[in-house]
Amino acid sequence: MASILYQSASTSDGRDAARQRLIRSLARRSQAGRLLTRDAERVARACHAMAERFHRGGKLIVFGEGSSSADAQHIAVEFLHPVIVGKRTLPAIALTNDVATITGVASTRGFDDAFVHQIHELATAEDIALGIDSDGLSASVLRALQAAHERNLLTIAMTASEHPDGGPAIDFEFISQTHDRMIAKEVQVTTYHILWELVVLRASGCFRPQLRPMRFSN
Repeated sequence: MASILYQSASTSDGRDAARQRLIRSLARRSQAGRLLTRDAERVARACHAMAERFHRGGKLIVFGEGSSSADAQHIAVEFLHPVIVGKRTLPAIALTNDVATITGVASTRGFDDAFVHQIHELATAEDIALGIDSDGLSASVLRALQAAHERNLLTIAMTASEHPDGGPAIDFEFISQTHDRMIAKEVQVTTYHILWELVVLRASGCFRPQLRPMRFSN
């Protein structure tokens, strides 16, 4: 990153400006990363809950709109075909892979129900539904999470802002504490890589997280 910025700056003043931009950019990422550490216990709880669902024969169902649809596919392949040789595979599907179904449902029922239809037809109560959005939860993602909750799936959301309509339909919500959508996406990538790593370890019996009772303020 630094070399690209410096190459574009042909003068000393330009290089100083590029260096300051780089420092500010890294600072924003560092702050978002530190805020993620506050979610450490929630991450551990989510991993434990996901591993339990896999142990019961469940699968991971992932979905998202726009660029988040690519993240959904990334998450699914991490579980189904890990890049690290020898890691345990776990069943996972990305609803965004099925373009024919998504466009077919969208043309007849509207895009807001594109993922809901697939949840209705493909999900079982043992499954995990993970919706991802680099901004707030889009209507299609939120409705799918609500449909999943109604069918007793474990529901997980990754967003960049809290969604007031999510409520009890979301068991675990991970919010990237930044207004920069690019940084939000980077934090989400880190989060789901951590989820994958810890779930695989837990599912393989390598560790059992020591969880403290959650305390809620009045």
